Amino acid sequence: MTSGEPLAGGGAERGVERPASVVRPFLLTAGRIAGGDSLVPPIPIETQVVATDRGLAALDRFVFDQHRDIITVCREPQSLAEIAARLRMHLNVVRVLADDLRADGQLTLYAPQARSNRDVTVLRRVIDGLRAVPDSRGAIREG
Repeated sequence: MTSGEPLAGGGAERGVERPASVVRPFLLTAGRIAGGDSLVPPIPIETQVVATDRGLAALDRFVFDQHRDIITVCREPQSLAEIAARLRMHLNVVRVLADDLRADGQLTLYAPQARSNRDVTVLRRVIDGLRAVPDSRGAIREG
Protein backbone atom coordinates (compact mmCIF):
# COMPACT_ATOMS: atom_id res chain seq x y z
CA MET A 1 0.00 0.00 0.00
CA THR A 2 1.39 3.43 -0.86
CA SER A 3 0.96 6.79 0.79
CA GLY A 4 -2.32 8.45 -0.11
CA GLU A 5 -4.33 5.25 -0.54
CA PRO A 6 -7.36 4.84 1.69
CA LEU A 7 -7.18 2.57 4.69
CA ALA A 8 -8.70 -0.75 3.71
CA GLY A 9 -11.26 -2.49 5.91
CA GLY A 10 -9.58 -1.80 9.22
CA GLY A 11 -6.22 -3.22 8.14
CA ALA A 12 -4.31 0.02 8.50
CA GLU A 13 -0.56 -0.19 8.32
CA ARG A 14 1.63 2.20 10.30
CA GLY A 15 2.56 5.26 8.25
CA VAL A 16 -0.25 4.97 5.70
CA GLU A 17 -2.08 8.22 5.09
CA ARG A 18 -5.68 8.53 4.07
CA PRO A 19 -6.84 11.06 1.46
CA ALA A 20 -8.75 14.05 2.78
CA SER A 21 -12.37 13.20 3.58
CA VAL A 22 -15.19 14.31 1.34
CA VAL A 23 -17.59 14.29 4.31
CA ARG A 24 -18.04 17.81 5.67
CA PRO A 25 -16.64 18.24 9.21
CA PHE A 26 -19.90 19.61 10.63
CA LEU A 27 -21.67 16.39 9.58
CA LEU A 28 -19.14 14.28 11.46
CA THR A 29 -19.46 16.35 14.64
CA ALA A 30 -23.17 17.21 14.32
CA GLY A 31 -22.14 20.88 14.39
CA ARG A 32 -20.30 20.57 17.71
CA ILE A 33 -16.89 22.18 18.17
CA ALA A 34 -14.01 21.28 20.47
CA GLY A 35 -14.04 23.55 23.48
CA GLY A 36 -17.53 24.78 22.62
CA ASP A 37 -18.51 24.30 26.25
CA SER A 38 -16.61 27.05 28.05
CA LEU A 39 -16.60 24.98 31.26
CA VAL A 40 -14.69 22.11 29.62
CA PRO A 41 -11.49 23.04 27.75
CA PRO A 42 -10.64 21.20 24.53
CA ILE A 43 -8.62 18.00 24.82
CA PRO A 44 -4.89 18.85 24.59
CA ILE A 45 -3.25 17.88 21.28
CA GLU A 46 -0.64 15.77 23.04
CA THR A 47 -3.29 13.57 24.69
CA GLN A 48 -2.52 9.90 24.00
CA VAL A 49 -5.39 7.90 22.54
CA VAL A 50 -5.69 4.09 22.54
CA ALA A 51 -8.46 1.87 21.16
CA THR A 52 -10.25 -0.34 23.65
CA ASP A 53 -11.25 -3.95 23.04
CA ARG A 54 -14.83 -2.72 22.71
CA GLY A 55 -13.79 -0.23 20.02
CA LEU A 56 -11.79 -2.82 18.08
CA ALA A 57 -14.74 -5.23 18.22
CA ALA A 58 -17.05 -2.55 16.75
CA LEU A 59 -14.88 -1.71 13.71
CA ASP A 60 -17.34 -3.10 11.16
CA ARG A 61 -20.36 -1.34 12.70
CA PHE A 62 -19.40 2.33 12.32
CA VAL A 63 -21.57 4.54 10.13
CA PHE A 64 -18.73 6.94 9.25
CA ASP A 65 -15.37 5.69 7.99
CA GLN A 66 -13.67 8.34 10.11
CA HIS A 67 -14.77 6.66 13.35
CA ARG A 68 -13.43 3.31 12.14
CA ASP A 69 -10.19 4.92 10.95
CA ILE A 70 -9.59 6.63 14.31
CA ILE A 71 -10.07 3.32 16.15
CA THR A 72 -7.83 1.54 13.63
CA VAL A 73 -4.88 3.93 13.95
CA CYS A 74 -5.25 3.85 17.72
CA ARG A 75 -4.40 0.15 17.97
CA GLU A 76 -1.14 1.68 19.18
CA PRO A 77 -1.08 4.86 21.30
CA GLN A 78 -1.32 8.01 19.18
CA SER A 79 -1.57 11.67 20.11
CA LEU A 80 -4.53 13.67 18.83
CA ALA A 81 -2.10 15.59 16.61
CA GLU A 82 -0.78 12.34 15.11
CA ILE A 83 -4.29 11.06 14.43
CA ALA A 84 -5.27 14.30 12.69
CA ALA A 85 -2.12 14.24 10.55
CA ARG A 86 -2.33 10.56 9.62
CA LEU A 87 -6.02 10.72 8.72
CA ARG A 88 -5.83 14.21 7.20
CA MET A 89 -8.63 15.43 9.41
CA HIS A 90 -8.97 18.78 11.13
CA LEU A 91 -7.61 18.61 14.68
CA ASN A 92 -10.83 19.94 16.23
CA VAL A 93 -12.90 17.33 14.39
CA VAL A 94 -10.60 14.62 15.78
CA ARG A 95 -11.02 16.12 19.26
CA VAL A 96 -14.83 15.93 19.05
CA LEU A 97 -14.89 12.43 17.53
CA ALA A 98 -12.29 11.07 19.98
CA ASP A 99 -14.30 12.43 22.90
CA ASP A 100 -17.46 10.79 21.50
CA LEU A 101 -15.65 7.47 21.05
CA ARG A 102 -14.26 7.77 24.59
CA ALA A 103 -17.76 8.37 25.97
CA ASP A 104 -18.92 5.20 24.15
CA GLY A 105 -16.06 3.20 25.69
CA GLN A 106 -14.30 2.66 22.36
CA LEU A 107 -11.22 4.77 23.10
CA THR A 108 -9.20 5.53 26.19
CA LEU A 109 -7.67 9.00 26.46
CA TYR A 110 -4.62 9.72 28.57
CA ALA A 111 -4.41 13.48 29.05
CA PRO A 112 -1.06 14.96 30.06
CA GLN A 113 -0.52 16.14 33.58
CA ALA A 114 -1.28 19.84 34.01
CA ARG A 115 2.41 20.66 34.52
CA SER A 116 3.54 19.02 31.26
CA ASN A 117 2.03 21.76 29.10
CA ARG A 118 4.72 24.07 30.47
CA ASP A 119 7.51 21.53 30.02
CA VAL A 120 9.83 22.77 27.26
CA THR A 121 10.74 19.21 26.20
CA VAL A 122 7.08 18.36 25.58
CA LEU A 123 6.60 21.52 23.56
CA ARG A 124 9.78 20.81 21.56
CA ARG A 125 8.55 17.28 20.76
CA VAL A 126 5.18 18.65 19.62
CA ILE A 127 6.88 21.26 17.41
CA ASP A 128 9.23 18.63 15.95
CA GLY A 129 6.27 16.33 15.31
CA LEU A 130 4.31 19.07 13.56
CA ARG A 131 7.32 19.93 11.40
CA ALA A 132 7.51 16.27 10.36
CA VAL A 133 3.97 16.42 8.95
CA PRO A 134 4.12 16.91 5.16
CA ASP A 135 2.40 19.95 3.70
CA SER A 136 -0.23 19.70 0.95
CA ARG A 137 2.49 19.09 -1.64
CA GLY A 138 4.09 16.33 0.43
CA ALA A 139 7.13 18.42 1.38
CA ILE A 140 8.55 18.29 4.91
CA ARG A 141 9.29 21.65 6.51
CA GLU A 142 12.86 22.23 7.56
CA GLY A 143 13.56 24.04 10.73
